[in-house]
Amino acid sequence: MKKQKPTISPTTLTCRAPQAQAVFVAGTFNNWHQDATQLKRADDGTWSVALELPTGHHEFKFIVDGQWCCEPDCRGDARDCPKCVPNDHGTMNRVIEVS
Repeated sequence: MKKQKPTISPTTLTCRAPQAQAVFVAGTFNNWHQDATQLKRADDGTWSVALELPTGHHEFKFIVDGQWCCEPDCRGDARDCPKCVPNDHGTMNRVIEVS
């Protein structure tokens, strides 16, 4: 039986960090490499990157000027991060479901 390839979907991740000098994203889709995927800054202070992600559950964090976070100013609590799940390090990861 031939194994089906996962469906790939264009997905854009965004982060609002107007004061940041550099923003990256690390997650299950790039083996958590903190400098593999850099976001580009728009004039309004929003950073974004377009990715081709396979269908499914993906966890990630932004790295804003070297600091790992779900979102800038997120306190890392489930009440403050409704789009996040706890990780094995006692902090939170953002989640995206690609369909």
